[in-house]
Amino acid sequence: MGRGGGRLDNMCRNIRTLYNYSPQATPAEVHAAALQYVRKVSGTTKPSVANQAAFDEAVAEVAHVTRHLLEALVTNAPPKDRGIEAAKARSRNAIRYGAGAPV
Repeated sequence: MGRGGGRLDNMCRNIRTLYNYSPQATPAEVHAAALQYVRKVSGTTKPSVANQAAFDEAVAEVAHVTRHLLEALVTNAPPKDRGIEAAKARSRNAIRYGAGAPV
């Protein structure tokens, strides 16, 4: 989709993996992921006044279910370190976008 006019490519960041990190995902990170999901599904970054309550309720419910999912998942893998994973992402971005790419 092109630029402008409330298109999805102008609003959605990547929803990051929240599971199996040390330290665990914060409530703010879970809420941000839920917000991005609802924005993507609804196709809007800012709902109309008529849809605001439904939008907010959806974000709260998705965040709630996400917290339950994260608590219920089980793994034998050691938790990933956020700093190390961020450094890997920066390295990938430098290769993808060039050494002068913003971080």
